[in-house]
Amino acid sequence: MLQPKKTKFRTQQKGRMKGNAQRGNQLVFGSFGIKTLESCWLTGQQLEAARQAVVRYMKREGKIWIRVFPDKPFTKKPLEVRMGKGKGSPEGFVAPVTPGRMIIEAEGVPLEIAKEALRLGAQKLPVTTKFVVRRDYVE
Repeated sequence: MLQPKKTKFRTQQKGRMKGNAQRGNQLVFGSFGIKTLESCWLTGQQLEAARQAVVRYMKREGKIWIRVFPDKPFTKKPLEVRMGKGKGSPEGFVAPVTPGRMIIEAEGVPLEIAKEALRLGAQKLPVTTKFVVRRDYVE
């Protein structure tokens, strides 16, 4: 599961996810990718499930890049605990994504294989996504 080795602080504030992605919104490494159309928190388990689906369909050919990393801790209070008494304990890590953010990129496989592999990976994610192809890509 993806998570940082070490963090400076155990907890963080929730923050806000306004607007579109200002960085990480272009294809940089691969020729194909999936881009989010919504805001959400992606957990390490969701990213790992998507990665496994993509790699399994591509039969370990080509290369993939995961462009987001879950480095924001989120907390949860135990069940049936009264209000107050401080912040809950850290439960896991998430990657906040906003619309337009590239999540996974792929390279080294034909267009049809990449499209199907990334579709299967996108099914594992809780956001709607869009398949994108590099502008100068030729088959």
